[in-house]
Amino acid sequence: MSRSLVVYCDSELPAPANEQLARGLAGHELRRAAKPLRSNLRPSGDDPALQQAEVAFGQPAPHVVLAAPRLRWVHLTSAGYTRYDNRAFRDAAATKGLVLSSSSSVYADPCAEHVLAMMLAAARRVPEWLADQATRRFASAERRRESVLLRGQKVLLLGFGAIGRRLAELLAPFEVEVRALRRTPRGNEPVTVIGLAELDAALEWADHIVDVLPENAETIGLLDAYRIALLRPSAVLYNVGRGTSLDHDALAEALATRRLGAAFLDVTDPEPLPADHPLWSSPHCHLSPHSAGGRSTEHVALVHHFLAELDRYCRGEALRDRVI
Repeated sequence: MSRSLVVYCDSELPAPANEQLARGLAGHELRRAAKPLRSNLRPSGDDPALQQAEVAFGQPAPHVVLAAPRLRWVHLTSAGYTRYDNRAFRDAAATKGLVLSSSSSVYADPCAEHVLAMMLAAARRVPEWLADQATRRFASAERRRESVLLRGQKVLLLGFGAIGRRLAELLAPFEVEVRALRRTPRGNEPVTVIGLAELDAALEWADHIVDVLPENAETIGLLDAYRIALLRPSAVLYNVGRGTSLDHDALAEALATRRLGAAFLDVTDPEPLPADHPLWSSPHCHLSPHSAGGRSTEHVALVHHFLAELDRYCRGEALRDRVI
């Protein structure tokens, strides 16, 4: 039998997820935050309940993590880990012997399906015929002429983590050509991998550009005005990564002047966009409210994933979604 651990949780979970967590931690000691978080987009603060924990499940702030004397593993309730992804934290974590893992596997399926839905919507002109319906316009010949197939088109994935890998799998039956930008190629990717030096040429090549990048010093502003200008006039841009990678003003201008076919954005910077930002009213920009990772069973899936990782941790096995 594995040893008993003190596990800290700072997330406010719905009843089914709470029950699953309690059952899964039988034999361990669960300590809950005094002020649990309702969102995984912001960190929790100092909490005495964390001081005796070896494992944390949630979103503890980096400085709190490093100050907790017994903490050895933090499992995030998010796919992103921006606030921890810097040299200072990585160095301190290495000195402390701290492991950090994410919930990227939980969000891979919903985010990938969300992008696929947007890609099919763009190809089959769903936004246009929904607008036609609102005005009772029957534009059959026009919509048939504009519609295209995904088969044979070129897809550029900006990022090839869990979401990018799952999207590549979902796209396989459509027989598209996929290339992926990756910071550190592993050599076993099932698609063509490119480096930053090849990005500009790939942007000119692609029919679909899918941004699934995390936020860090290398990705902020990556799709600036210069790179947006490289995109084909017929290309479609999608973002389910982080809004900071994209120049939204340059995107709005490209859409307004028809130098870009369309954009489907699930994330923006800031979020939400100001009410007067032109992307809200652009007929060629389609905004979803940071919902790509969502599903009705999201919190249960998060707990299930954490418990599976906890089992690996207790057995001394490699964590599936370790990031540090």
